[in-house]
Amino acid sequence: MPELNRGNRPLSPHLQIYRPQITSVTSIFTRITGNALIVGAILIVWWFIAAAKGPEAYARANWFLTSWLGDGVMFLSLWALWYHGLAGIRHLIWDTGHGLELETAQKLGMAVIVGSGVLTLLTVLVI
Repeated sequence: MPELNRGNRPLSPHLQIYRPQITSVTSIFTRITGNALIVGAILIVWWFIAAAKGPEAYARANWFLTSWLGDGVMFLSLWALWYHGLAGIRHLIWDTGHGLELETAQKLGMAVIVGSGVLTLLTVLVI
């Protein structure tokens, strides 16, 4: 077997020299928002269970969800829902073989970022 010299080769790009691209950043945020949606879902389930348990449990859950912290979590969950949904649509487009060119992929990434912000604000204004 030939002897390989693995000591002189870099294993992967180092974070100090790697420049994040819009596609990599949006991919990371897609994973983060997918996991963050679990937190919002757990809070909503807690609210429903508390409503079924009785007035005291409901009052406690409702107090938290209508506090500034609860409002913030729900607002971020709404943004995460829009972001994750739009990123999913972007991936469906990619699955068809379209939009894979660098310029188009970057535009789709910006559309996901801007679109999720706009749709979140519109949802808050309507509701």
